[in-house]
This record gives sequence, structure tokens and C-alpha cells, in this order.
Amino acid sequence: MVETLMLISLVLFSFTILIAVYRIIKGPSKPDRVIALDMIGVNLLASIAVVSCILLTKAFMEVILILGILSFIGTIAFSKYIERGIIVERRHNR
Repeated sequence: MVETLMLISLVLFSFTILIAVYRIIKGPSKPDRVIALDMIGVNLLASIAVVSCILLTKAFMEVILILGILSFIGTIAFSKYIERGIIVERRHNR
């Protein structure tokens, strides 16, 4: 019963990732695309966690941690690029 529910949740996470990919392609604005990328990252993390529970292993926990950090950094970088037009600010006060 629990394994069936986890498989259903994997299908639903896959469906939401497809919806987010559509939003990235057809998004009316750049912030919509950034939110869709963040949504893909969160759903990917949840999908990996469900697969880890189905396989009864803790081997994917490091992958979840690394992908979470990269997704967060990517969202911050895209947001900063949209707001200011640059990602890394260089000061020329020498």
C-alpha cells in the first residue's frame, strides 16, 4: 500500500516537473521562468527522496543535499541577474 502511494507520488512529481518545463518555455516573463526552475529543483529533490524510500536506502541523501544547495544558489543567481543585470559585482575603487 505504501509503495503504491510512493509510486503515485513519483508520477505526480514527474507531472509537475513537466508543467514547470512548459512554464520555462512559454513563461511570459523572466521571474516566471526563475520560479519554474526553482519548482523543478524542489520537485526533483522530493522525487529523489521518494525513490530513496522505495529502495530503502540512504545512499541518495548526499545527492539530495548537493542538489538542494545548487538549486538554491542557482535561484539566487538568476534572481540577482534579473534584478541588476549582473551576477558578480566588481568594485573598481583602487
